[in-house]
Amino acid sequence: MNIVYHPADSRGHANHGWLNAKHSFSFASWYNPERIHFGMLRVLNDDIVAPAMGFGKHPHDNMEIITIVLKGALKHEDSMGFSEVIEEGEVQVMSAGTGIYHSEFNPNKDKEVNLFQIWIFPKLKEVTPRYAQRKYQLQEGQFTQLVGPEHSGIDTWIYQDAWLYMGSYNENTQASYSTQLKGNGIYLMLVEGQIQIADQILNQRDAIGISQMETITMSILEKAKILIIEVPMH
Repeated sequence: MNIVYHPADSRGHANHGWLNAKHSFSFASWYNPERIHFGMLRVLNDDIVAPAMGFGKHPHDNMEIITIVLKGALKHEDSMGFSEVIEEGEVQVMSAGTGIYHSEFNPNKDKEVNLFQIWIFPKLKEVTPRYAQRKYQLQEGQFTQLVGPEHSGIDTWIYQDAWLYMGSYNENTQASYSTQLKGNGIYLMLVEGQIQIADQILNQRDAIGISQMETITMSILEKAKILIIEVPMH
């Protein structure tokens, strides 16, 4: 079993005024040679965008891009012709493939938007770009699937043998997660609350990466929301 622990305050931080961003892995001007990626997981950004502000049109290619809005709403427009609002409780995926342009901004004039943006390396390159978005409903005491591979049977699938789950758990309970594919690793981000895995206690926005272990067990110390990102390690 291999474990890497990433406390919340070890993340890269860039505050541009309109954007307050925390980077779990090297991104933009923040570079940490020990924090380039976790297997096929390349980016996990925790962004807060000010009211009526956002990212202008910019390109992506050959990357699976996943957006989870935690609070507020995000307006998305892209070169595929999609113009959508992603709200709290929704997940969006884009397979950038041969190339796309998109913009993202906060449509609310008086509320911030907080989101996770996740980039995962695809197993197929130069695919036709695609877009999907859907609502999800968390059920207390279990993990809810947000994203999976094409064969997983959900609209928000990506070109990689990777799965994303979100779970909500009450304090003084137990939770466990088993990998969907042997050899995959698990990157766990504690969205809120407090949990314990083995001897490690995690607080809000702490993260832990675990590989060479098929099942992890968590003790929920305080009511928690947990994001699981399961990815191939090679």
